[in-house]
Amino acid sequence: MRLFAAVVPPGGVLGELAGVVAELRALPGSGELRWPVRASWHFTVAFYGEVDEERVSALWERLERAAARRDGFSLRIDGGGRFGDRVLWAGVAGERDALKRLAGSAAAAGRRVGLDMEERAYKPHLTLARQGRDGRVSLGPYADRLKRFHSAPWTVAELRLLRSHLPRAAHEQPRYETVAAWPLRASR
Repeated sequence: MRLFAAVVPPGGVLGELAGVVAELRALPGSGELRWPVRASWHFTVAFYGEVDEERVSALWERLERAAARRDGFSLRIDGGGRFGDRVLWAGVAGERDALKRLAGSAAAAGRRVGLDMEERAYKPHLTLARQGRDGRVSLGPYADRLKRFHSAPWTVAELRLLRSHLPRAAHEQPRYETVAAWPLRASR
């Protein structure tokens, strides 16, 4: 099964973000972009790819331990940007170092169970839109509008393991299912 570890903002924060996304979707050219549904919004902390059944329970145990060793921490969705004209994303502010440490622990869990983990710097972001097939929409105006967005802060209190169900047809979107969630230690 295709798995990744993630932090999911609470419903109220996602509601705030949904408000700005509605404004973005009113901009010219927005119909050319693919907009993931609100239920799929998350910050990936480690991507595992296809994980065979024999390794899932070992990964589960490692992630449970990783979560138990990390204190809860404060984040807020803050601004945004783009990866060229391919992806529009929302950024994060607050205790970014704590998020990076959680990402490091989640990646280490994958390596310890024998998964081939990508070695690159962690850049936390929440994907809001992807370029359509033609790739003709400039994401600059969208990113500029996002720069002014700042959500309310929230305390990250859990780490989730999500399963990705890939679309079967071009017009469909991936669907994410929570396989497990582990609480972080209570904040001091």
